[in-house]
Amino acid sequence: MKCLFSQYRGFLPLVTLLIGIVLGGFLPHIPLHAVATDRAETYLIATGLLDTDVEAVYFLDCLTGDLFAAVPGKTSGGFTGMYRYNVLKDLQIDLAKNPHFLMVTGLADLRSTTSRGYGGASVVYVAETTTGKVVAYAIPWDRSRWNSHTPTQDVLRPVGVISFHNVQPIPPATKP
Repeated sequence: MKCLFSQYRGFLPLVTLLIGIVLGGFLPHIPLHAVATDRAETYLIATGLLDTDVEAVYFLDCLTGDLFAAVPGKTSGGFTGMYRYNVLKDLQIDLAKNPHFLMVTGLADLRSTTSRGYGGASVVYVAETTTGKVVAYAIPWDRSRWNSHTPTQDVLRPVGVISFHNVQPIPPATKP
């Protein structure tokens, strides 16, 4: 048996590769979407998917409460979408109480033609630990403006707010 493996040593990797290719052809192709978050003293940064092939980068200045979002241009010409919002009022924060912020992004298909005009495929969640409030914000995304290389400046839209200090359970829906 030992002699058999030594004769066909180069054959085993080739067979393994072929099996992998065949199995890969039968398995569904699911795209991966990675996000990143980080912080440096008084600044937070996160990325989030905005459309199928576009993501936004979010910055939160913890000293002022200013939340910024930037969207890269369709060509290699920098950022063409700039969005801004101050989160202090929504989170009911007193800056004198030394607030502590957290920020992450998540997927949420908010494409809408209503007057609220969220657009985009993600939200950014900003939490403040002393108040216990979390607010979701969305970019009023317009793919046609991005496709036409039109520079955009707008305001981030608050989607909703919740307090994690006193979350009440939601009773299950009763069936009729």
